[in-house]
Amino acid sequence: MKKQKRRKPAETKEQATPGIDVENWQPKTSLGKKVKAGEIKSLSEILDSGQKILEPEIVDILVPGMETELLMVGQAKGKFGGGQRRVFRQTQKKSAEGNKPQFSTFTVIGNRNGFIGLGSGKARETVPAREKSLRRAKLNIMKIVRGCGSWQCSCSEPHSIPFSVDGKCGAVRIRIMPAPKGTGLCIEGECKKVLALAGIKDVWSKRKGKRSTKTNMISACNDALKKLTEMKIKSQHTAALNITEGEAKNG
Repeated sequence: MKKQKRRKPAETKEQATPGIDVENWQPKTSLGKKVKAGEIKSLSEILDSGQKILEPEIVDILVPGMETELLMVGQAKGKFGGGQRRVFRQTQKKSAEGNKPQFSTFTVIGNRNGFIGLGSGKARETVPAREKSLRRAKLNIMKIVRGCGSWQCSCSEPHSIPFSVDGKCGAVRIRIMPAPKGTGLCIEGECKKVLALAGIKDVWSKRKGKRSTKTNMISACNDALKKLTEMKIKSQHTAALNITEGEAKNG
């Protein structure tokens, strides 16, 4: 009898980021030393002051229990381009020595309460590429402003976004619009994962350009989310739009 080949398990998301040993961690930056000493206890304090995070351990300490997920940016080989989606995108470089493969991936982290980070990584093997993307996602963490900006909804819960925002990357254009409660995330599948980890539950969206390029689509969504934090909102509009900023759930 012929031996049956074992199928490789499909790549799945990782539910929580691994913890770090705080006692053995030796910070190299002044910001990291303040976090370890207990002088800084909130990630919002760092982001509001405009300081740049250079050590991923800072995020692990200030926002424990962050969820992480690998996005489907690659595709397996198949007839007529019908391969299954994969979390690693493989490319090859032709050289005199032979083919040199490279793997790239996107990782998104969030606490489902207003904090989100997105990072990409590329390496000759899958494990280093995943570790690079996770590290960059922690360094790129940002605070998302949520609210209820839909005229069709009169609730006072921050289930959506306060206003429409546009994002672009390459030839891809995306617009994210507030939606009434119960609508859900009406957006592309991988962007839906990003918004869910940010704590956003209801949006509408409109896309233009080559939507099959997942990396550009994800980057355009990230560009739109950045504009939520960069937009200056007047105090009289804060209560009208039920605007709130995410806070980490310590403990």
